[in-house]
Amino acid sequence: MQKNLFIAFEGIDGSGKSTQVQLLAGKLREQGHKVYTTFEPTDSKIGKMIRDIFAHKEPADHRTIAALFVADRLDHLLHPENGLLKKLAEGYTVITDRYYFSSYAYHGTHMSMDWVIAANALCADLLRPDLNIYIDMPPEASMERISKGRNSTELYETLDNLKQVRDKYLEAFGKEKDREKIFITDGNRPAEAVAEDVLAAVNHLAGVALT
Repeated sequence: MQKNLFIAFEGIDGSGKSTQVQLLAGKLREQGHKVYTTFEPTDSKIGKMIRDIFAHKEPADHRTIAALFVADRLDHLLHPENGLLKKLAEGYTVITDRYYFSSYAYHGTHMSMDWVIAANALCADLLRPDLNIYIDMPPEASMERISKGRNSTELYETLDNLKQVRDKYLEAFGKEKDREKIFITDGNRPAEAVAEDVLAAVNHLAGVALT
C-alpha cells in the first residue's frame, strides 16, 4: 500500500469487531504493513476506571462516563510512548477497536448527541480515521453472542440499549457523512465473508488492485 492508514472498527457489542480487527491486521501484514492494533476504552488508568464502571464495580452518571471516554481517547491519541499519533508517525498502520463514533452512539442514547460530538471535537481535529468500518448486526443476534459463555453482562449490554445504540450509530453516520469515510458491512454472516468485504474496502481506499 502507498501509505500507512488509521482504521476504526465500530459496531454494537457482540458484532464481531475484535475478530475483524485481527483478521484485517493479518491480511495487511501479508501485504507488507507494519500494523499496530489497539482498542477503546484503553488499558490506561482512565480506561480501567471506565471498565470498572462497566463491570458495576463503580457507580457513575452517563455524563461522567462520556467525559471519561473523551479523556481516555485524548490519552490514546497523545500518549508519548504508544499514542496513536506516535504510532502513525512511526509508519504503522493503526487499527482500533472503537473510536469516537462509539461515543456518539452509546452516549448519544443518554444525552444530546451533538454535545457528545462537540466534546470529542478535539479528538476528531487531531485524527480522523481514513476509514470507519461499521459492522452492522441485528441486536438480537448480538445478544445471543454476548450471552454465550458469559455469567454477567456489562452496563450497556441489554437488548433494549443495543437497539437504541444501533439506531444512534446510523443517526451519527448521517450527521457526519460529509466529514467522515464510512463503510458499512453486514456482520450477520460468517467472519470470513465479512473479512473479505472489509479487506476489499481497505484496499480500495488505499488504491491497491485486488489480487
